[in-house]
Amino acid sequence: MADATHYVIRGGIEGRERLRVLGRVMHSTSTALFARLGVGEGQACLDAGCGGGDVTLTLARMVGMRGRVVGVDIDETKLAIARDEASQLGLTNVEFRTLDLRGQPAAAAFDMVYARFLLTHLRDPAAALRTMFASLRPGGQIAVEDIDFSGHFTYPRSDAFDRYHALYCSTVTRRGGDPNIGPRLPLLLRECGFADVGVNVVPPVAMTGETKLINPLTMQNIAGAVLEDGLATREEIGRIVRELYDQAADPNTVAGCPRVVQAWGRRPV
Repeated sequence: MADATHYVIRGGIEGRERLRVLGRVMHSTSTALFARLGVGEGQACLDAGCGGGDVTLTLARMVGMRGRVVGVDIDETKLAIARDEASQLGLTNVEFRTLDLRGQPAAAAFDMVYARFLLTHLRDPAAALRTMFASLRPGGQIAVEDIDFSGHFTYPRSDAFDRYHALYCSTVTRRGGDPNIGPRLPLLLRECGFADVGVNVVPPVAMTGETKLINPLTMQNIAGAVLEDGLATREEIGRIVRELYDQAADPNTVAGCPRVVQAWGRRPV
């Protein structure tokens, strides 16, 4: 398997459960992006850094049996779960492969390549985008969604959230990632050769529901990286997680995900 030490958020089964919640929170805005780009029957799509395959399976339904979708990731545990779920759903037009897009192009031409919350963790996101460019047929489209942690907030202000915010940004940055990559996406696409670049911003915030659970779930899932880097103790992490869950349960607070930037473009013909 490819090296995953750059990745801050826990993988495996525990990380998969967080991704289920995140997938439900982001489902409507991601599918709206696909509709905007005209994803539909008969297309071939690549889901880069697919994790547990939530978006991969959504795309498989959108392209129908005449289309095909390939999800690639470096976490074989999540991929095994995704394969099992696809089988249970009877989706035979989807495939999951272990592949590191930092250095390996996909072995086929696609109508669309998609990546969500992947580029923020990479030391060289442009290299991954160039690989995605090479995986597209001429005229094929790319769609990427990624975070801007500088636009992340809660209301009322919370010391626990502020500390979580600082710890998340520190752990990502120390591993060579960019927690605020979102606004860079359109220029990165242009620099990598994409044309007809567009951009949209999604602010996933709420006063109730699963959107508010993303903060404590993410804090739990970065705990290993935070401890490894010596940035906080187990006791402090436990306190932060408890306070973030309390904030999520309070119907008078506003909380959610970091600001999400959507960007898209096309490989010139």
